[in-house]
Amino acid sequence: MQPSTLHYKLIKKVRDERFDEEYIHQYHLLIQLGTRDFQLLVIDPTDNRALLLEDFVLPNLTSHEALLQLLDQLFDSHALLKAGFWKKIKISIKNQKFVQVPLALFAEESLEDYLKFNAHVDPDREDFLATLNPAAQAVTVFAINKDLHRWLLNMYPSNPPEFTHQSAALIEGTLRSSQDRADTPLYIYVDRFKLHILVCRDGKLLYYNQFAIKEFSDYIKYIMLVMKSLNLNQQTSQVILWGYIGKNSPHYHEFYKYISNVWFGSRPANLQFSYMFDDIQDHHFFDLYSVHLMP
Repeated sequence: MQPSTLHYKLIKKVRDERFDEEYIHQYHLLIQLGTRDFQLLVIDPTDNRALLLEDFVLPNLTSHEALLQLLDQLFDSHALLKAGFWKKIKISIKNQKFVQVPLALFAEESLEDYLKFNAHVDPDREDFLATLNPAAQAVTVFAINKDLHRWLLNMYPSNPPEFTHQSAALIEGTLRSSQDRADTPLYIYVDRFKLHILVCRDGKLLYYNQFAIKEFSDYIKYIMLVMKSLNLNQQTSQVILWGYIGKNSPHYHEFYKYISNVWFGSRPANLQFSYMFDDIQDHHFFDLYSVHLMP
Protein backbone atom coordinates (compact mmCIF):
# COMPACT_ATOMS: atom_id res chain seq x y z
CA MET A 1 0.00 0.00 0.00
CA GLN A 2 1.24 3.48 -0.78
CA PRO A 3 2.00 5.82 2.12
CA SER A 4 -0.82 7.73 3.78
CA THR A 5 0.79 11.07 2.83
CA LEU A 6 -0.93 10.99 -0.58
CA HIS A 7 -3.32 13.89 -1.05
CA TYR A 8 -6.05 14.79 -3.50
CA LYS A 9 -6.48 18.37 -4.70
CA LEU A 10 -9.68 20.30 -5.39
CA ILE A 11 -9.00 22.30 -8.56
CA LYS A 12 -12.50 23.53 -9.46
CA LYS A 13 -15.66 24.21 -7.46
CA VAL A 14 -18.85 25.96 -8.55
CA ARG A 15 -21.89 26.23 -6.29
CA ASP A 16 -25.22 27.67 -7.37
CA GLU A 17 -26.72 29.97 -4.75
CA ARG A 18 -29.94 27.94 -4.97
CA PHE A 19 -28.22 24.82 -3.66
CA ASP A 20 -29.73 23.98 -0.25
CA GLU A 21 -28.44 21.09 1.85
CA GLU A 22 -31.91 20.80 3.42
CA TYR A 23 -33.21 19.53 0.05
CA ILE A 24 -30.59 16.89 -0.70
CA HIS A 25 -33.38 14.29 -0.69
CA GLN A 26 -34.70 15.99 -3.85
CA TYR A 27 -31.34 16.12 -5.68
CA HIS A 28 -29.35 13.70 -7.82
CA LEU A 29 -25.69 13.10 -6.96
CA LEU A 30 -23.47 12.23 -9.93
CA ILE A 31 -19.96 10.91 -9.30
CA GLN A 32 -17.31 10.20 -11.91
CA LEU A 33 -14.23 8.27 -10.84
CA GLY A 34 -11.02 7.62 -12.71
CA THR A 35 -7.55 6.55 -11.66
CA ARG A 36 -6.27 10.13 -11.66
CA ASP A 37 -9.35 12.27 -11.05
CA PHE A 38 -12.73 12.48 -9.33
CA GLN A 39 -15.71 14.72 -10.09
CA LEU A 40 -19.08 15.25 -8.52
CA LEU A 41 -22.14 17.05 -9.83
CA VAL A 42 -25.40 17.78 -8.01
CA ILE A 43 -28.52 18.15 -10.16
CA ASP A 44 -32.01 19.32 -9.24
CA PRO A 45 -34.13 17.02 -11.46
CA THR A 46 -37.23 19.20 -11.16
CA ASP A 47 -35.72 21.62 -13.70
CA ASN A 48 -32.51 19.73 -14.61
CA ARG A 49 -30.40 22.47 -13.06
CA ALA A 50 -26.75 21.99 -12.14
CA LEU A 51 -26.29 23.15 -8.55
CA LEU A 52 -22.80 22.05 -7.51
CA LEU A 53 -19.71 20.89 -9.38
CA GLU A 54 -16.38 19.84 -7.89
CA ASP A 55 -13.33 18.53 -9.71
CA PHE A 56 -10.47 16.79 -7.87
CA VAL A 57 -7.18 15.51 -9.20
CA LEU A 58 -5.69 12.45 -7.54
CA PRO A 59 -2.02 11.56 -7.24
CA ASN A 60 -0.48 8.93 -9.47
CA LEU A 61 -1.80 5.83 -7.70
CA THR A 62 -0.43 2.40 -8.56
CA SER A 63 -2.89 0.15 -6.71
CA HIS A 64 -6.58 -0.12 -5.90
CA GLU A 65 -5.63 -0.25 -2.21
CA ALA A 66 -4.09 3.22 -2.47
CA LEU A 67 -7.15 4.50 -4.36
CA LEU A 68 -9.48 3.22 -1.63
CA GLN A 69 -7.29 4.79 1.02
CA LEU A 70 -7.49 8.14 -0.78
CA LEU A 71 -11.25 7.86 -1.30
CA ASP A 72 -11.61 7.22 2.44
CA GLN A 73 -9.84 10.50 3.10
CA LEU A 74 -11.86 12.41 0.51
CA PHE A 75 -15.27 11.12 1.61
CA ASP A 76 -14.47 11.55 5.32
CA SER A 77 -13.51 15.19 4.87
CA HIS A 78 -16.35 16.09 2.48
CA ALA A 79 -19.53 17.68 3.81
CA LEU A 80 -21.89 15.96 1.35
CA LEU A 81 -20.44 12.79 -0.15
CA LYS A 82 -21.35 10.51 2.76
CA ALA A 83 -24.97 11.68 2.85
CA GLY A 84 -27.16 8.70 2.00
CA PHE A 85 -30.50 10.34 1.38
CA TRP A 86 -30.04 11.71 -2.15
CA LYS A 87 -33.00 11.11 -4.44
CA LYS A 88 -30.68 9.23 -6.82
CA ILE A 89 -26.96 8.44 -6.95
CA LYS A 90 -25.18 7.67 -10.22
CA ILE A 91 -21.53 6.65 -10.39
CA SER A 92 -19.62 6.71 -13.66
CA ILE A 93 -16.43 4.64 -13.92
CA LYS A 94 -13.53 5.70 -16.14
CA ASN A 95 -11.45 2.78 -17.37
CA GLN A 96 -10.58 0.91 -20.57
CA LYS A 97 -12.42 -2.32 -19.77
CA PHE A 98 -15.70 -1.88 -21.62
CA VAL A 99 -17.56 -2.98 -24.73
CA GLN A 100 -20.76 -1.87 -26.47
CA VAL A 101 -23.28 -4.59 -27.30
CA PRO A 102 -26.36 -4.05 -29.54
CA LEU A 103 -29.46 -4.20 -27.37
CA ALA A 104 -31.05 -6.87 -29.57
CA LEU A 105 -28.06 -9.19 -28.98
CA PHE A 106 -27.53 -8.50 -25.27
CA ALA A 107 -27.76 -11.34 -22.75
CA GLU A 108 -27.31 -10.57 -19.05
CA GLU A 109 -25.52 -13.87 -18.37
CA SER A 110 -22.77 -13.15 -20.94
CA LEU A 111 -21.13 -10.02 -19.50
CA GLU A 112 -17.75 -11.63 -19.00
CA ASP A 113 -17.79 -13.15 -22.49
CA TYR A 114 -18.52 -9.76 -24.08
CA LEU A 115 -15.65 -8.09 -22.23
CA LYS A 116 -13.18 -10.76 -23.30
CA PHE A 117 -13.42 -9.39 -26.85
CA ASN A 118 -11.90 -6.08 -25.76
CA ALA A 119 -9.90 -6.63 -22.58
CA HIS A 120 -8.23 -9.07 -20.25
CA VAL A 121 -10.61 -9.67 -17.35
CA ASP A 122 -10.20 -11.30 -13.97
CA PRO A 123 -13.47 -12.57 -12.44
CA ASP A 124 -11.73 -13.11 -9.10
CA ARG A 125 -10.87 -9.41 -8.82
CA GLU A 126 -13.48 -7.71 -10.98
CA ASP A 127 -17.24 -7.41 -11.11
CA PHE A 128 -18.96 -7.06 -14.48
CA LEU A 129 -21.75 -4.51 -14.88
CA ALA A 130 -23.97 -3.25 -17.69
CA THR A 131 -25.66 0.06 -18.42
CA LEU A 132 -28.28 0.83 -21.08
CA ASN A 133 -27.62 3.41 -23.81
CA PRO A 134 -31.17 4.37 -24.91
CA ALA A 135 -30.13 6.66 -27.78
CA ALA A 136 -27.72 4.08 -29.19
CA GLN A 137 -30.04 1.12 -28.55
CA ALA A 138 -27.02 -0.61 -27.05
CA VAL A 139 -25.69 -1.81 -23.71
CA THR A 140 -22.29 -0.83 -22.38
CA VAL A 141 -20.68 -3.70 -20.47
CA PHE A 142 -17.76 -2.79 -18.21
CA ALA A 143 -15.57 -4.11 -15.43
CA ILE A 144 -14.94 -2.59 -12.00
CA ASN A 145 -12.55 -3.73 -9.30
CA LYS A 146 -14.47 -5.82 -6.75
CA ASP A 147 -13.07 -3.97 -3.72
CA LEU A 148 -13.90 -0.59 -5.23
CA HIS A 149 -17.39 -1.76 -6.19
CA ARG A 150 -18.01 -3.08 -2.69
CA TRP A 151 -16.61 0.09 -1.10
CA LEU A 152 -18.96 2.30 -3.11
CA LEU A 153 -21.97 0.10 -2.36
CA ASN A 154 -21.14 0.10 1.34
CA MET A 155 -20.94 3.89 1.30
CA TYR A 156 -24.65 4.05 0.40
CA PRO A 157 -26.23 0.91 1.92
CA SER A 158 -29.76 2.31 2.06
CA ASN A 159 -29.65 4.00 -1.35
CA PRO A 160 -27.70 1.77 -3.78
CA PRO A 161 -26.06 3.82 -6.53
CA GLU A 162 -26.62 3.17 -10.22
CA PHE A 163 -23.36 2.43 -12.03
CA THR A 164 -22.51 3.51 -15.54
CA HIS A 165 -19.38 4.03 -17.61
CA GLN A 166 -17.75 7.16 -19.00
CA SER A 167 -17.91 5.78 -22.55
CA ALA A 168 -21.66 5.22 -22.23
CA ALA A 169 -22.22 8.79 -21.02
CA LEU A 170 -20.10 10.23 -23.84
CA ILE A 171 -21.95 8.17 -26.44
CA GLU A 172 -25.35 9.17 -25.07
CA GLY A 173 -24.41 12.85 -24.84
CA THR A 174 -22.89 12.93 -28.32
CA LEU A 175 -25.86 11.18 -29.94
CA ARG A 176 -28.24 13.67 -28.32
CA SER A 177 -26.04 16.57 -29.44
CA SER A 178 -25.83 15.30 -33.02
CA GLN A 179 -29.47 14.37 -33.56
CA ASP A 180 -30.42 17.51 -35.52
CA ARG A 181 -27.31 17.63 -37.70
CA ALA A 182 -27.31 16.72 -41.39
CA ASP A 183 -23.51 16.44 -41.64
CA THR A 184 -21.11 13.93 -40.06
CA PRO A 185 -18.66 15.72 -37.76
CA LEU A 186 -15.83 14.10 -35.87
CA TYR A 187 -16.50 14.48 -32.13
CA ILE A 188 -13.48 14.62 -29.85
CA TYR A 189 -13.34 14.52 -26.08
CA VAL A 190 -9.91 15.38 -24.66
CA ASP A 191 -9.66 13.75 -21.25
CA ARG A 192 -6.75 13.71 -18.84
CA PHE A 193 -4.27 11.31 -20.52
CA LYS A 194 -6.99 9.99 -22.86
CA LEU A 195 -8.50 10.91 -26.21
CA HIS A 196 -12.06 9.86 -27.08
CA ILE A 197 -13.23 9.98 -30.70
CA LEU A 198 -16.84 9.52 -31.83
CA VAL A 199 -18.67 9.75 -35.15
CA CYS A 200 -22.47 9.83 -35.47
CA ARG A 201 -24.73 9.93 -38.52
CA ASP A 202 -28.52 10.02 -38.77
CA GLY A 203 -28.89 9.48 -35.04
CA LYS A 204 -26.67 6.39 -35.01
CA LEU A 205 -23.20 5.79 -33.63
CA LEU A 206 -20.73 4.93 -36.39
CA TYR A 207 -17.53 4.93 -34.36
CA TYR A 208 -16.26 5.22 -30.81
CA ASN A 209 -12.86 4.53 -29.33
CA GLN A 210 -10.51 5.89 -26.70
CA PHE A 211 -6.74 6.22 -26.96
CA ALA A 212 -4.04 6.61 -24.33
CA ILE A 213 -2.02 9.80 -24.81
CA LYS A 214 1.66 9.96 -23.91
CA GLU A 215 2.69 13.05 -25.90
CA PHE A 216 0.91 15.74 -27.87
CA SER A 217 1.72 14.24 -31.26
CA ASP A 218 -0.47 11.25 -30.29
CA TYR A 219 -3.57 13.45 -30.53
CA ILE A 220 -2.92 14.32 -34.17
CA LYS A 221 -1.84 10.78 -35.02
CA TYR A 222 -5.04 9.17 -33.76
CA ILE A 223 -7.33 11.88 -35.14
CA MET A 224 -5.79 11.57 -38.61
CA LEU A 225 -5.99 7.78 -38.40
CA VAL A 226 -9.72 7.82 -37.61
CA MET A 227 -10.52 10.49 -40.21
CA LYS A 228 -8.71 8.52 -42.90
CA SER A 229 -10.40 5.23 -41.97
CA LEU A 230 -13.85 6.89 -42.17
CA ASN A 231 -13.06 8.90 -45.33
CA LEU A 232 -13.48 12.24 -43.55
CA ASN A 233 -11.71 15.19 -45.16
CA GLN A 234 -9.42 16.99 -42.71
CA GLN A 235 -9.94 20.29 -44.53
CA THR A 236 -13.74 20.26 -44.85
CA SER A 237 -15.10 17.88 -42.19
CA GLN A 238 -16.18 19.63 -39.02
CA VAL A 239 -14.52 18.63 -35.77
CA ILE A 240 -16.39 19.27 -32.50
CA LEU A 241 -14.10 19.50 -29.50
CA TRP A 242 -14.95 18.92 -25.83
CA GLY A 243 -12.81 18.36 -22.77
CA TYR A 244 -9.74 19.59 -20.94
CA ILE A 245 -8.34 21.95 -23.53
CA GLY A 246 -8.44 25.75 -23.40
CA LYS A 247 -9.59 28.02 -26.21
CA ASN A 248 -6.25 29.83 -26.10
CA SER A 249 -4.05 26.86 -25.27
CA PRO A 250 -1.07 25.85 -27.44
CA HIS A 251 -2.74 22.45 -27.90
CA TYR A 252 -5.80 24.04 -29.49
CA HIS A 253 -3.75 26.19 -31.88
CA GLU A 254 -1.72 23.11 -32.80
CA PHE A 255 -4.94 21.36 -33.88
CA TYR A 256 -5.52 24.14 -36.40
CA LYS A 257 -2.27 23.32 -38.17
CA TYR A 258 -3.70 19.95 -39.17
CA ILE A 259 -7.48 20.33 -39.03
CA SER A 260 -9.10 23.43 -40.47
CA ASN A 261 -12.66 23.21 -39.23
CA VAL A 262 -12.46 22.90 -35.43
CA TRP A 263 -15.28 24.13 -33.20
CA PHE A 264 -15.80 23.85 -29.47
CA GLY A 265 -18.80 21.80 -28.38
CA SER A 266 -21.56 23.09 -26.13
CA ARG A 267 -23.10 21.81 -22.92
CA PRO A 268 -25.91 19.23 -23.10
CA ALA A 269 -29.14 20.98 -24.00
CA ASN A 270 -31.07 19.09 -21.31
CA LEU A 271 -29.28 20.87 -18.44
CA GLN A 272 -29.64 24.38 -17.07
CA PHE A 273 -26.79 26.44 -15.63
CA SER A 274 -26.86 29.69 -13.69
CA TYR A 275 -24.36 32.52 -14.19
CA MET A 276 -22.16 30.97 -11.45
CA PHE A 277 -21.14 28.35 -14.02
CA ASP A 278 -19.90 31.01 -16.45
CA ASP A 279 -16.46 30.45 -14.95
CA ILE A 280 -16.44 27.01 -16.61
CA GLN A 281 -15.99 26.92 -20.38
CA ASP A 282 -18.97 25.33 -22.13
CA HIS A 283 -16.94 22.47 -23.63
CA HIS A 284 -15.56 21.31 -20.26
CA PHE A 285 -17.05 18.40 -18.25
CA PHE A 286 -19.23 17.12 -21.11
CA ASP A 287 -18.80 13.52 -19.93
CA LEU A 288 -19.83 14.39 -16.37
CA TYR A 289 -22.88 16.36 -17.52
CA SER A 290 -23.90 13.50 -19.82
CA VAL A 291 -24.08 11.06 -16.88
CA HIS A 292 -27.42 12.74 -16.12
CA LEU A 293 -28.75 11.33 -19.42
CA MET A 294 -28.15 7.77 -18.35
CA PRO A 295 -31.24 5.87 -17.10
